[in-house]
Formats: sequence, structure tokens, C-alpha cells
Amino acid sequence: MRLLKKLKVPTGEIYTAQGDKKILEFLSVGDYGKNANIKADFLGITRELNGVPNGNVLSLSEKWVITISTQYGCSMNCKFCDVPKVGRGLNVTVQDLNNQIICAILNNFENCKKTKRLNIHYARMGEPTFNPSVLTQAGNLKNLLKKYIDTEVIHPVISTMLPRNNRNLSSFLTNWVSLKNKNYNGDAGLQFSINSTDEFQREEMFSNNSLSLDEISLIGGNLAMPKGRKYALNFALADNYIIDASKLVKLFHPDKFMVKITPLHKTRSCEDNNLITTQGYEAFTPYKEIEENLKKVGFDVIVFVPSYDEDLGLITCGNAILSGSKPHKYIETNYSKE
Repeated sequence: MRLLKKLKVPTGEIYTAQGDKKILEFLSVGDYGKNANIKADFLGITRELNGVPNGNVLSLSEKWVITISTQYGCSMNCKFCDVPKVGRGLNVTVQDLNNQIICAILNNFENCKKTKRLNIHYARMGEPTFNPSVLTQAGNLKNLLKKYIDTEVIHPVISTMLPRNNRNLSSFLTNWVSLKNKNYNGDAGLQFSINSTDEFQREEMFSNNSLSLDEISLIGGNLAMPKGRKYALNFALADNYIIDASKLVKLFHPDKFMVKITPLHKTRSCEDNNLITTQGYEAFTPYKEIEENLKKVGFDVIVFVPSYDEDLGLITCGNAILSGSKPHKYIETNYSKE
């Protein structure tokens, strides 16, 4: 894979490279650690998050996150995401998936030859459930990685918008759960991006390209019980988004699903569509009542808040420098001119 650009941002690096068909974008980043940026009472992390200060991330030898693209661009047209600005979703190849990870590792190998935990997020550009190569690659991921990095835990994660027009969605998710429960002994993640329990809001934010909650509930109900971490229902919370705990618990059983709440990230699309989470980066106020209501009906709840360095550094979901955005602080290396 020919590397084109590397943007060094406060918490890691953003890369662009020539893929088999078009240009790809992927990340290598550190993490502040769960004691810094989440509240999760069920994990014993009970203090309220009144903003997450910029600071030093954990060493990559402690936790390393590599976020890769499963498509060139995306066709979901979610109103909060910049990736559709890159172009329509065209599936990347297995080799593209492998090369993004290898490139990220080799560019940091001088400083990190071993890590306790390596998270592989299929979440930079594209809707991963459209691409069957993701399942093929994830099934061979352990064999691939042992050639390049010594790691104690490999944790792949799929995040999906549950596309309405994907007739293979149920089979993809069934196969992913089989990988999670068998190949990874539970050490893999699955996240459903829900964002609201109001169908009119969901139709608007997902441009009517996501299934209804009733349809998603049926798919989720048919999935095997998760080994390890429960499946996550993700809510990126905008000011007017509705999260009705009593409705949600009728659709998704707390024994199988947990809930994750985040602020909406500061993408250009969010700005264009006036989608904001007021005080979401400074105070626990936007999350407090919602978290309590969800806990009352039995859900495990994680509230995750990134720092400004993470969000304005464009490493959060919904961002893409290929869309024309630039981080607020970065050092660029342009390999295409070398």
C-alpha cells in the first residue's frame, strides 16, 4: 500500500493511502483509558463526567486503536457524518483491509513492538455490513497480526447503521456474532447506531436509509446471546433527540444489550444541519436524566465523552479528511510529493 499523507494529531495519526481501487483513510490512535473518559456505574466508574481535559493518551503498548475504512466513501447519507462527502460507498478489498492495519502498525513499530490490547475498529469510512470482505478478513485477523505485532488481546469492533437496503444484513450480523463468540471468545464488539427512539427523527438523521426500530429489534432478538461484552445500542445525543427508556427496553433486552451515550461529534455536517449537544463536552447535564432512566429499566449504561483534542483532531466517528476537513492542530507529512 502506497502511503500518501500522514497527519500527526494530538492523540495519534490520520493516514491516507492508495487502495486497490481508490484512496483510503485510516487511523492509528491512543486512548485516555476508561477511568478518564467514561462513566459506567456497572463497571464501578461512578463519577460524573464534566468534560474530559486534553492530555496524554495511554502508551500504545497499553492500548492501541486502529480504525480502518470498509468502503471508499459511504452511501448512507447520514445527516451527522462527513464521509458521504467523499463519495458513494464502494467496497474495499480484503487486501485493502489488511494493508490499512499493516501500514498503521509499521508506521509505529519503532516505538511499539508489543501491546496489551489492540482494538480494530471497522468504522472510518463506509457501512461495514455492505462488505462481506470484512467477515473474511476478521476471520483471519489473528493470523495476520501475529506476523507484525505481539498483542495479548485483539478486539475487533463493528459499528453499523442497520441499512434498510442491505438484504444480507441479518446474515452478516449472524456471522459476525459467530466470530465474536467463537473465534474471539467474546472479545469482539458489535454496536448498533440508533441515536433516537423517535422514528421521525431517525428517518431524518439517517435519510430514511436505516431500518425501523421494530425491524432492528427483530434482527437483534434473533442474534445469539453475546459472549463477553453485550451488544451496544449507541446514542449520539443531539439537543432534541429523544431516548425513551420504556420504549427501548420493550425492543431490546438488557441481558443482551447495553446502551452507550455520546455527544454528537463536531463534524461539518453537524454544523451544516445545526446538530449539537449543548454542554455535551463540558457538563454531565445532557446525560444525567437519560442515564438514570435507562438504568431504572435495567440497562447497563456507558456515557463516553471525548476530549476536544480527540474531536477537533478528527479522530472521532463521522469525520474524514478526504471530505476536505482538517484537524485544528496537526503536522502533515506528504509522501505523494516525495
